[in-house]
Amino acid sequence: MSWIRRNLVIIVGLAVMVYVLLPNLVVIVYSFNKPAGRFNFSFTQFSIDAWTNPCGTPGICDSLGLSLQIGVVASLVATVLGTMVAFALGRHRFRGRAATNLLIFLPMATPEVVMGSSLLTLFIALGVPSGRTTILIAHIMFCLSFVVVTVKARVASLDPRLEEAAADLYAGPVQTFLKVTLPLVAPGIAAGGLLAFSLSFDDYIITNFNASPSSVTFPMYVWGAAQRGVPVQINVIGSVMFLGALAIVAIGQVVSAQRSKAV
Repeated sequence: MSWIRRNLVIIVGLAVMVYVLLPNLVVIVYSFNKPAGRFNFSFTQFSIDAWTNPCGTPGICDSLGLSLQIGVVASLVATVLGTMVAFALGRHRFRGRAATNLLIFLPMATPEVVMGSSLLTLFIALGVPSGRTTILIAHIMFCLSFVVVTVKARVASLDPRLEEAAADLYAGPVQTFLKVTLPLVAPGIAAGGLLAFSLSFDDYIITNFNASPSSVTFPMYVWGAAQRGVPVQINVIGSVMFLGALAIVAIGQVVSAQRSKAV
């Protein structure tokens, strides 16, 4: 019992990690399956056929490519706009600042089904046909709030004495921003951008309201495939995305550790 009490935090932490990662491990295991029928719900035979031909199912790579395109563009636009809004809210006092803060939080608090249906109504009223453009506008809209909140927290935590020290050393406003402020805020901007890409890539509800029959994203493809039989290639793509996310986190940790040692 004494050993359990001493290591209780580690045991609980490992149990939580197993609980969180177990679905991903199941996806990886079943990516090496060769199902007997249409559904990949029971492991019948080990095979790497799906890994050697991830685009073997019609339409799967087209939907993946569309999700990646929309995710990259939406995250880039939301990151640029969100960073500017975060600096404006975090550094400046102006009329309507409190109202702007409230409006920024509204998309985060609004249920996706409400946002998706309201955007659909807006696009129909404006005569904008559903398709990639409407999906992109919708994704930028709901990703923007998450970027603003992430970057704003980083801006608020900056020590103003660092910028004052740069000014004392005769650095101009632009030079101070580029050499001091931007590198300090960069982790927050990167986190906001990655969060925006993740939210955009896996969104289904808002996308489904604003997509056309020809603009099928990867989550929509997975949902449609679940009705008639999930191909193993979906597990392969899910495994690659999960392992890619782990690699990004590991690289971030290594870079952060190296910077800490350098300081």
